[in-house]
Amino acid sequence: MEFILLLIAVAVVWIIWTSFDPPTPSQRHRLKPKIRYTNRRKPQSDWNPYSDRKPRSENLPPIPADLRLQGKAYIIDGDTIRIGKTKIRLAGIDAPEIDMPYGQKSKWAMVAICKGQVITAELDGERSYDRLVGTCYLPDGRDIGAEIIKEGLALDLPHFSDGKYRQFEPEGARRRLGYGKFGHSSINHNKYTC
Repeated sequence: MEFILLLIAVAVVWIIWTSFDPPTPSQRHRLKPKIRYTNRRKPQSDWNPYSDRKPRSENLPPIPADLRLQGKAYIIDGDTIRIGKTKIRLAGIDAPEIDMPYGQKSKWAMVAICKGQVITAELDGERSYDRLVGTCYLPDGRDIGAEIIKEGLALDLPHFSDGKYRQFEPEGARRRLGYGKFGHSSINHNKYTC
């Protein structure tokens, strides 16, 4: 009985095999699935190209009703701090990223400015990626953005500040920081030159 079943199975396989015409070279490309490998991700409405974390909509902190935050600051880089769990982008300035020339120096200058201080952030209701945008002040009323620019480790961002911080830039700061190659295009292409 087992022999007969085996014989039938072999016969069925032989019939199928012999009735199959192999594809011609022009037909072969239709049989293979086309798979494109790429490093790009599919665009999504709230996808943040600068982050491998969750989409931006899940990371966005709520904007306080009174548009003010107060507390000790954790320094992320030369133009970003965190108060509590809320990241704040300093309005109107641009500092080098951590991995760029003067990036570490800019961060540590911010640490020195804010160390042990209770910072007051007056938010403008805008967002920049997963951060809220605002002007931050020390307890004595000094603007943190102006202080880091005075150190020569950040630049005025005229597109957003209307030149408010330009007066604080030391001579040669733009040249030393590469005319803002690290940041917003309005630093490179503006009416100010050194």
